[in-house]
Amino acid sequence: MKARVLGGIAAALLAVIGTVLLVIYVQNADRRAAAGMQPVDVLVVQKRIPAGTPVAELGKSVKVESVPSAAVPAGALAALTDQKGKVTAVELQPGEQLLTSRLVNRNAATEPGTAAVPEGKQEVTFLLEPERMMGGRLAAGDTVGVFLSFKTDDSVPSNAAVNPQLRGFKEFTDMKFHKVLVTSVQQSPGAAGNKPAGPQQGAAASSGAAFVTLAVTDKEASQLVFAAEFGKLWLSKEPSTATESNPPVSTLAEVF
Repeated sequence: MKARVLGGIAAALLAVIGTVLLVIYVQNADRRAAAGMQPVDVLVVQKRIPAGTPVAELGKSVKVESVPSAAVPAGALAALTDQKGKVTAVELQPGEQLLTSRLVNRNAATEPGTAAVPEGKQEVTFLLEPERMMGGRLAAGDTVGVFLSFKTDDSVPSNAAVNPQLRGFKEFTDMKFHKVLVTSVQQSPGAAGNKPAGPQQGAAASSGAAFVTLAVTDKEASQLVFAAEFGKLWLSKEPSTATESNPPVSTLAEVF
C-alpha cells in the first residue's frame, strides 16, 4: 500500500515537471519567434539599378523599409553614408535588399561583357574577321595565342639584323605571344544587320568582323600595332592548360 502511494506521488511530480518544462519551452519559442519578427530598417531596391551605378545616384532607387530581422541577410545596409565612392557591382532588381557585397570600389568594377585589366597592362583593340578570331567564338576573359603573319614584296636580306629563320623569305608567321587576356569582344557596326557595337559574349560576332581588345604591355602593344598595320593578326584560343612548345617561325621551308 505504501509503495503504491509513493508511486502515485512520483508520477504526479513527473507530470508537474513535464508540464513546467513544456511551458518553459513554449515561452522560449515564443520569445525566439518574437525576436525574429522584430523589425529592422534596411534599404530595399525600388527599381532596376544598372551595374556600375555610383552610390551617390542610388537615392531615388532605394528606400528604407522595416523588415523582420529573421529575413535580413548578413551585410544588409540601412544607410549609404559609409559607402561613398563605390558603385554597384551587378545589376540590382526591385525588391532585393541592398547588401555591402553588391557595392565595390569604382576601379574594381567592370562593364558587363568585359574583363578587368591586370595591373601594369594596357588595352589595345583590333578589328578582325571571324576566321582570324576563332570564328567569333571568343569572349571577354578568354586567353589567346597571338600569331603575327607577314607577306612582303621582297625577301628578307641575308644580312638583315633579324631572326635568322626569316632571311631569304617573303612570307612568314610567328606565334609571338602566349595566353594574352581578352578584355572585350565587340561586334563591328554593320557586321550583322547594322547593329550597334556593344559588349558581346563572343558568339554574336560570328556573322562578321569584331573588335577584339587585348590586355598587353606597352612593348607588346607596339609590336601588335605594327603587325596590324603591315601584316595580319591571328588568334588561337589558348587556355591556361595549353602546352607551350616554343614553335619556330613558320616559313615555306619550315612548313614543307
